[in-house]
Amino acid sequence: MAYIAHIRESDRKHQLVEEHLLEVKTLAEFYGESLGIKHITGLAGMLHDMGKYTDKFKNYISEAVEHPESPPKRGSVDHSTAGGRLLYTLFHTGKIDRFKGILSEIVGNAIISHHSYLKDFLNPDLESNYLNRVRDKEIEEYEESVQRFFEHTMCEEDFQQYVNQAALELSEYMRKNSSISLENKCMFLTKFVFSALIDADRTNTRCFEEKSMHESKVQHLEGLFETYYSRLMAEINSYASYRSSPINLLRNQMSEQCDRFAEKPSGIYTLSIPTGGGKTLASLRYALKHARMYNKKHIIYVLPYTTIIEQNAAEVRRILQDDTNILEHHSNVIDEPNEDDEYMEGKMSIREKLKLAKDNWDSPIIFTTMVQFLNVFYDKGSRNIRRLHNLSESVIIFDEVQKVPVSCVSLFNAALNFLNQYAHSSIVLCTATQPALDFVEHKLNVSPNAEMIEDIHHVITAFKRVEIRDRATDEFFNNDSLVEFINDRIGETQSVLVILNTKSVVKNLYQQLLANIVEVPIYHLSTSMCAVHRNNKLDEVRKLLKNGDKVICVSTPLIEAGVDVSFECVIRSLAGLDSIAQATGRCNRHGEFELRQVYVIDHEEENLNHLKEIKRGKQISKRILIDLKRDSRSHGGHLLSVQAMERYFQEFYTDFKSALDYSIPKLGQSMTNLLFGGVADNTYFEEYRANKKARLPLFLANSYQTAAEHFYAINDLTTPVIVPYSEGGKDIIAELNGAERIDDFSKLLRKAQQFTINLFEHEIRSLDKNGGLERILDGQLLVLRDGAYSEEFGLDIENDSWSGLELF
Repeated sequence: MAYIAHIRESDRKHQLVEEHLLEVKTLAEFYGESLGIKHITGLAGMLHDMGKYTDKFKNYISEAVEHPESPPKRGSVDHSTAGGRLLYTLFHTGKIDRFKGILSEIVGNAIISHHSYLKDFLNPDLESNYLNRVRDKEIEEYEESVQRFFEHTMCEEDFQQYVNQAALELSEYMRKNSSISLENKCMFLTKFVFSALIDADRTNTRCFEEKSMHESKVQHLEGLFETYYSRLMAEINSYASYRSSPINLLRNQMSEQCDRFAEKPSGIYTLSIPTGGGKTLASLRYALKHARMYNKKHIIYVLPYTTIIEQNAAEVRRILQDDTNILEHHSNVIDEPNEDDEYMEGKMSIREKLKLAKDNWDSPIIFTTMVQFLNVFYDKGSRNIRRLHNLSESVIIFDEVQKVPVSCVSLFNAALNFLNQYAHSSIVLCTATQPALDFVEHKLNVSPNAEMIEDIHHVITAFKRVEIRDRATDEFFNNDSLVEFINDRIGETQSVLVILNTKSVVKNLYQQLLANIVEVPIYHLSTSMCAVHRNNKLDEVRKLLKNGDKVICVSTPLIEAGVDVSFECVIRSLAGLDSIAQATGRCNRHGEFELRQVYVIDHEEENLNHLKEIKRGKQISKRILIDLKRDSRSHGGHLLSVQAMERYFQEFYTDFKSALDYSIPKLGQSMTNLLFGGVADNTYFEEYRANKKARLPLFLANSYQTAAEHFYAINDLTTPVIVPYSEGGKDIIAELNGAERIDDFSKLLRKAQQFTINLFEHEIRSLDKNGGLERILDGQLLVLRDGAYSEEFGLDIENDSWSGLELF
């Protein structure tokens, strides 16, 4: 009898269970090769849908397809537990081989979780979600599904041999000499296996549904990095006539140093080029040469803000002459529901198509954000973790790495150590202000002689293009006095950039400037605008700057990290030294003028009570400014010296010491303990032993699901919303609403990222109350109505003109 895994929507063709299992196994094996664990990932692939070898599932899927108007009862068939139970029964009962026991836990957890997220081996209620599934739950037709698996997928003798190979891989992985603890190794291995399984399963299902063959971009682009490197060098050589200025000569020297450094083996390195020093092209030169020499599959740029993604990706596309193979990933656009979707298997609904849409970072060059990078490792849901395996065998460049959220420093360090030591990736920490990331228990294992730039102190001095003027220690500004100050500065110069810490103060200042300064174009930038909107505004500003016309721009900090603009004068509201350093990079960026001024002010109208890191950074910076006012020779003689930066980061991380391991006060645990602290550090384990009067009958005690549910890279709890900005935004909303094919959803969701903003819950409630939001795609996607989006400000909740308007 034939057992069915999927029924295609278009022609009702059946994909047999054995076909699906063996195809997913093959693809998962390919994903596991980078870690030397192809049999471990393959084992997850061949067992994940073993529970479909039942008469009940066959009837269920047939009914779901034939009668979509009345689908089977939710959760009526559990097909994901059987594979995990088979491993537990065979290798975790009776006389247990240690490596096969750990293997059954790691692979079994991935299998039982592939319709949701990894289960807790031990949760806060002192229960094991894993054991509840693989040991305790009743599974209908389990014995029959085991028999059919061995008959149709792999015979028992071959299966035992396959498991032996997987156990050997696990022992070699565990015994590798490294600084990573055993619990840490197991945690990252489990997540890697889960990632490989999720991607292999979804990719195979999508290919079957669309009658296509799986084609990895990386597999079919041999020699691409060689071509890219040639094009980059042609671009760099074309700059020869512009190298006469001291700054351009220095940029070229640093670029050549990065080229030579690329010949070194993969490691964790630092690239401390000052702001305006050409970090993007220098790091790309390193990455392309290193990828070519060491057979890397991806080059991944991780940046703090979406603003820089758009700018840098556009520049890289232009230089490399390729629009196809360079991916921008700003946000997920769709928030994945935190629930099990196993009950939906069999019906090709909108939600199922969105789940299968290609979103796995398999492009050769990827630009993404720090938040998205951290979400891959630690956030809930399967959409994020699906990308993890594609971080292996890569060159990963962290631009402005000082922007790692304080609570995530230990988690960030742990992820990088794994990627370098086990996943064969080379890491570049690229910033003008290298932070002291070793003020934590879980330290970053930076390679010896890690700095790419020679004589960094000389370079910092040579790149001086601005003077910092202290207007923060003896006075305070409000928006009234700041308008007067800006008016004075624009009378002396052609361009002024003002960077303040909060959106509300920026918006109010912009409105006051419009009322008081009528002769000068004034621009406003904030994260209330979607990416395309901000980019359009920046293009207008750049045009005025290039022509030498007068212009004033008021912005939140989004403009300061890597955005290629150069103003004659910058005013920066007091914040951390790293932020002030970045702001200076927007002033006289290319040395067009003699020394220009960056004014540091203390703005009394900014409410930083909910921005604790900015507030603390501001306090430390002010103390250093006061010291310099008392003694001009202190801290190396200026605010942004190496000595001042070292003091700043040491004080900053010391102040946040209790937060560095991602404390979860509600649970009385840290994230690091839940994920890789081991049984000795997990208080649940001790409580379990005291309450149950017995040891936990498992090798692992990680609380994956609990940790993921409490993880937020930035604690903002926002929801993505697509906005109807310009015809482009309106067209994407309309096309998404009418899309049917999975491939169309993939392309449209990718485009939609640039028309997306993130809203807080109170903003969503306010918009809902006034009819400013529309839900499309069976409620999976939020879109903003026209009147709630302003050409001036982006999101405009105060405008009630959208009430009653139709979206289409």
